[in-house]
Amino acid sequence: MTHGRAVAGGLLVTVAACVLAWALAFPGASLSAALVRAVADGAAVVTAGLTVVPALDGPRYRDELLRRGTAPLLAASAVWVAAEVVRLVVATAEAAGRSVADVGLRTVWDFSVHTAAGRAALVTIAAAAVVGLMAGFAPRTAAVAAATAGVAAIGVVGHPLTGHLGEEALGGIAVAVHSLAAALWCGALAALVLTVSHRGQWARVLPRFSALSLGSVGVLLVGGAVAGLAVLQTPIDLVTTGWGRVLCAKLALTAVLLVLAWRNRASWLPDARAHRSSAVLSRSRAYTELGLMAVTLAAAATLAVTG
Repeated sequence: MTHGRAVAGGLLVTVAACVLAWALAFPGASLSAALVRAVADGAAVVTAGLTVVPALDGPRYRDELLRRGTAPLLAASAVWVAAEVVRLVVATAEAAGRSVADVGLRTVWDFSVHTAAGRAALVTIAAAAVVGLMAGFAPRTAAVAAATAGVAAIGVVGHPLTGHLGEEALGGIAVAVHSLAAALWCGALAALVLTVSHRGQWARVLPRFSALSLGSVGVLLVGGAVAGLAVLQTPIDLVTTGWGRVLCAKLALTAVLLVLAWRNRASWLPDARAHRSSAVLSRSRAYTELGLMAVTLAAAATLAVTG
């Protein structure tokens, strides 16, 4: 499967998952807001992953991953910027009670500078743009890659800190850490598919990715649990509210994803380490896991815009 077909497939899966999650949340969520957020979050995840993936290979081979990751990083950061701009306009329209077509630049600017959500959007847009500029013009060295990863991380946590839990210090931090851990786990795997080309590379990078994903999953689960408990008032809300139903769907998807990831760790990892798994087979296993990740991220995006 070519990268173009994989991206198109991922976008199709994301849209379908958003529609299903929106139906679960109905009438508590806006489909347009969920779709835009899902695309923006997906681009952010891929961007973040591409900034950290060179560190998963040995020092001798990192330059190759840095070079191979430049074009995908430019594309992902550009999509991230565009999606965030659209997301800002949609959020402004919803706050003003107008259609997107009726929102002017002055209204968008006022929303951007006078609301926490607007300021978070500006920070995220700036972070995504800086990542793209660094990918396009800065030298592709390990130090620059580390700085780029830091900027991408700022963009990833911008919105979570102003969402449902923005007014609660513990909840806001928990959801931001949860989002960053998810970006590392999902984004690094997407970046591997986009940059790793042969069996030997998979043998080198997959063990490091496995260690990274194990830590990320632990942080993700703790952060998600704290954030969920901060919002959930009574257990009955899980079935009587749109937010609760989408949360249940996200939890179920996460459980399935963890089972799949554990099976891959038990079979794919030793096969790749021993050079028994071809590059084609490794990409195929990664695509399966990434497809489920895309569905889960779409559910999370819909959850974030569900009132």
